[in-house]
Amino acid sequence: MNAGLLDNITWHTLSGPQSHWSVGGDTARRYAPGFSPIVGFADLQRPDFTALAPHCASGEPLYCAGWSGPAPAGWRIEAESTMHQMVWDGPAPPPADADEPPEPALPPGTERLGAAHVPRMLALVGLTQPGPFGPRTVELGAYYGCLDGERLRAMAGERMGAGGFREISGVCTHPDDRGHGLAHRLMARLLRQQLARGEQPFLHVMHDNRAASRVYERLGFRLRREVVVRVLARVDA
Repeated sequence: MNAGLLDNITWHTLSGPQSHWSVGGDTARRYAPGFSPIVGFADLQRPDFTALAPHCASGEPLYCAGWSGPAPAGWRIEAESTMHQMVWDGPAPPPADADEPPEPALPPGTERLGAAHVPRMLALVGLTQPGPFGPRTVELGAYYGCLDGERLRAMAGERMGAGGFREISGVCTHPDDRGHGLAHRLMARLLRQQLARGEQPFLHVMHDNRAASRVYERLGFRLRREVVVRVLARVDA
């Protein structure tokens, strides 16, 4: 696989395998409204905001990774941080602990999530803030959740992907259910499925979320690079 694709995986995703879920042109694209509010540029050193502008509502918060230049006229930067891009580097998903079999049992109540679960997914995202997520993000790949009646305890799924790389995303656990390894086991299912398809799993985690990073390292992910991530918005002149 061409690891260089990961340097601008958003663009390669939006202009490639997921182009039917994106809007834009040859130099700038974004996920269509309803999906995760993420934008990508063909050239991160010279991003074409003029081409992107018609596809963005004024004041709409949008996420952009890998661009660190000054905001052009008509745009403002609302937040800036960094995140770690981590790539799978293990032979097989490890067990949750030494007493479990090679493939840890899925949590009780595990289901494949779909449109009917979106309200509960959005509620969990709002509570835990795992990253940009929209009501149609569930369409981008397989999402699994652990349900207790109407309450979603934890979830994990797939978002971006291109050139054989596949992102694990939307990993979160309700605060009342942390410490039970729920998301860990949901991620292990995704990893097994991706590896069986010959894909290379990767993910993103905010640089200051050391607890999550340690979990991912135990699963077999390694740090590839640190990436600038910004929230930006178009503003009326």
